[in-house]
Amino acid sequence: MESKRLKEAVRRNKNRFPKDFVFEISKEEFQNWRSQIATSKEDKRGLRYAPFCFTEQGVTMLSCVLNSERAIAVNIRIIRVFTKIREVFTDNLNLKLEIENIKKKLSNHAKNIELVFNYLDELIEKKDKPRTQIGYKKNGD
Repeated sequence: MESKRLKEAVRRNKNRFPKDFVFEISKEEFQNWRSQIATSKEDKRGLRYAPFCFTEQGVTMLSCVLNSERAIAVNIRIIRVFTKIREVFTDNLNLKLEIENIKKKLSNHAKNIELVFNYLDELIEKKDKPRTQIGYKKNGD
């Protein structure tokens, strides 16, 4: 399906595509993007108009609007990609939480080790001081 037809389908079904489902990039963003794509020539079927950008929900709604076999197959693949991205983000978040827990434990371990060394230092200082003798003295002493 041509992007022109896709845009027509979206515009014909505006009530299915609220702003949090689809948006068109600004002219400035579009110009910056086009300047980075060396192959986009206006006279050689390059991208001439700002494209629509779809969120995950927008792609799902798009699959309800478009009926060609190819459009359905592409939308299924896109939805699978979004699902995989969500899994990666979730895994990343879980990993970050586990790392934070490990950091907290290590911080506690470091404090405990420091405390043990302080106690050892105190014991060494006490050992070095002469101790007063306790107990009974013999007559000859």
